[in-house]
Amino acid sequence: MKDSEPDEVDQLKTKFMSAWHNVKYGWVVRTKTKFSRSSPVFLLGKCYHFKSEGMDESASGCTDTFTNTQLISGNVHQFRKDFVSRIWLTYRCEFPQLKGCNLTTDCGWGCTLRSGQMMLAQSLLLHFLGRDWIWADVQQVVPLESDLFKSKTLESEENAGFTFLPPLEKTQQDINEKLDLSSNEKHSLNPVSSTSEDEKLHRTIISWLGDNPATTFGIHKLIELGENSGKRAGDWYGPAVVAHILRRAVEEAVEPKLQGITIYVAQDCTVYIGDVLEKHSQTVERGNPNSSGRNAVVILIPVRLGGEKINLEYKEGILSLEFCVGIIGGKPKQSFYFLGFQDDSLIYMDPHYCQSFVDVSMEDFPLESYHCPSPKKMPFGKMDPSCTIGLYSSSEYYFNQIIDEVTKVLNFPSSKEKYPLFTFSRGHAKDYQVDKHCTLKTESAEQVSKNRMKKAERLSYEEFVLL
Repeated sequence: MKDSEPDEVDQLKTKFMSAWHNVKYGWVVRTKTKFSRSSPVFLLGKCYHFKSEGMDESASGCTDTFTNTQLISGNVHQFRKDFVSRIWLTYRCEFPQLKGCNLTTDCGWGCTLRSGQMMLAQSLLLHFLGRDWIWADVQQVVPLESDLFKSKTLESEENAGFTFLPPLEKTQQDINEKLDLSSNEKHSLNPVSSTSEDEKLHRTIISWLGDNPATTFGIHKLIELGENSGKRAGDWYGPAVVAHILRRAVEEAVEPKLQGITIYVAQDCTVYIGDVLEKHSQTVERGNPNSSGRNAVVILIPVRLGGEKINLEYKEGILSLEFCVGIIGGKPKQSFYFLGFQDDSLIYMDPHYCQSFVDVSMEDFPLESYHCPSPKKMPFGKMDPSCTIGLYSSSEYYFNQIIDEVTKVLNFPSSKEKYPLFTFSRGHAKDYQVDKHCTLKTESAEQVSKNRMKKAERLSYEEFVLL
């Protein structure tokens, strides 16, 4: 009887914490997200300008500040459809019990893993569907508020902001009637054509990320891989640790379609060109029949942008480049997935929202909860210095273009006193004995006592994910 008492106590505690987290992270707060009409918005390499009536037609175009390359111009409708089409991973509750514990939710501790899942999801979307893909059913989730689309002629509008609000449940007919859209306007709201094969791939990608022990990149698999780094369910994870967990998850994937993509994790803020080219040159034994037979590479770069506070010199980031797949970052004690910016504010998707478990093994499982209805913004200065930057390289040729484009960004504005976000170095990490150095450093960290870890927590590169 005594042996069973601790289990009963643990189960009761787990149920209590699950109920508490459902309350804490389950409320829908209708906070307003403001966007300026006068400044361009960058979202994973695409540029949008929310021009209003009366503005010069040329204002609808956006030019990349860093590369002087003309980027895609759009409006608020296109931006919303693009944003909502990105895959959103959040806290979930009542999923199958995690191995080795009684937890059936990741509320309160899994936000960095969820941010990593979102970056991986965007990499897979880019790999299989391309950057221009738009979810066919996007209008089921897109929050259309009539205030945003009414014609206004006030001159002050050009300098005024507008807001995105979390959506109310509406049918498309209700939306059209409320907005009183003309046939041409209705046509402009429709997403670009998406084939049934595209939607099948979209559903497949989400199924790989579902909260089931059998899924390839689900929370159960990531927790299992995290044990190699000394992490367990309920522990806090840093952006660098998550980068290595994602690398191992992709390397161990057995699905034939995933044999054409791999992950490289930079070491000491350095991308070794030889290592990336080596991964590109690896032949795909069981890849997509339509692939070139070579690997695409997702490059993850753990960095620290300053000391205890972020260095504002780094606000000219790389989210304006089309091959960027976002940033795993956040603010102290919270992790977010950053995928864009406007002026001095970052645009992100927030994993801190508890949703019910979805069984992705079902043939037609619902997709709506995997798409975020509204973006959030945060001042760049509030960002925690620790983060992981993601880049997608489809081929050796494209990787050389990435080097050129990123180098331009890292060197803008030119400053001898400014340290770059990261660097590209010729050769392989082993040429500089970096692999050996990092291994020793990791082994040393695992031997540090809990008291020393707490004392060093303020300077730890993982501090912001502890909830």
